[in-house]
Amino acid sequence: MADAAISVAELRKIYQVPEREAGLRAALRSLVRRRVREVPAVAGVSFTIAPGEIVGFLGPNGAGKTTTLKMLAGLLHPTDGEARVLGYQPYRRDYAYLRQMTLVMGNRNQLQWDLPALDSFELQRAIYRIPQTEFRATRDAFIDLMDVGAIVSKPVRNLSLGERMKMEIIGALLHRPKILFLDEPTIGLDVTMQRRIRSFIAAYNQRYAATVMLTSHYMADVEALCQRVIVIHHGRVRYDGPLAGLVDRFAAYRQLEVSLAEPADLSHYGEVVAANGVHVTLRVAKAEASRVSARLLNEQAVADLTIEEPPIDDVIEQVFAT
Repeated sequence: MADAAISVAELRKIYQVPEREAGLRAALRSLVRRRVREVPAVAGVSFTIAPGEIVGFLGPNGAGKTTTLKMLAGLLHPTDGEARVLGYQPYRRDYAYLRQMTLVMGNRNQLQWDLPALDSFELQRAIYRIPQTEFRATRDAFIDLMDVGAIVSKPVRNLSLGERMKMEIIGALLHRPKILFLDEPTIGLDVTMQRRIRSFIAAYNQRYAATVMLTSHYMADVEALCQRVIVIHHGRVRYDGPLAGLVDRFAAYRQLEVSLAEPADLSHYGEVVAANGVHVTLRVAKAEASRVSARLLNEQAVADLTIEEPPIDDVIEQVFAT
């Protein structure tokens, strides 16, 4: 796709892993004839992402998500296939490309541990050669959006995990990249911090029309930010489409949230997922949801009843099981 921000065709990354048996003889033999095993981390993925899209890149641990992002960021050279981001081949690491992208990994730190974040921000300004006026305007706007004005002068080592993550994201975006690769940006954070970071990412996307690829194990991140998701498993794309379509395609059931006038046994209507007094959650087949709801209303003293889609976490598990 000529106007795609990110275009990937049959991208592969295969690692050569040394193998040998235990013992001195095997060790000596390996010096002469080394055995290796090929481990495909990414096994031929293809997709395109339009400018300004926020796409959830989902999969279990070891599915190939981080490896794919590292290839797109230019940190890894692909074994085979083609990848272009903003028209550049990432592995060539052209400065013009690096100036327009960023990779944020939730379990990696780039800020100087003993210095205030403000000093690390100055380092970023020098690395990316950001004009002082532009830098200060962007920095101050981001500090305001993240609500970190009171702590930005503290040494990074004195900040909480959530506060450090806020600073990491601000530092990674000071050069206003057009492409954001976000690998678990909210990992380990409490609900309030997750919400603040999601709001910041959404605001950045709207303000700068940035393209975002987001990996996360927190489905709240995906549901809040992404209309489209790409599901990857064993290095291959298993689904690429709307988030709602993922539910429609793979979810074989619906959840009925039932509030009763008085406690009752509803196990003969479907699988009881949770029961708390008069509040019961039932799981029923998608095709049976309407009929079961009608039966409940006719046969039980129902105060309230809602039919809901299953949690996205459960849907993703079904994708991996297929």
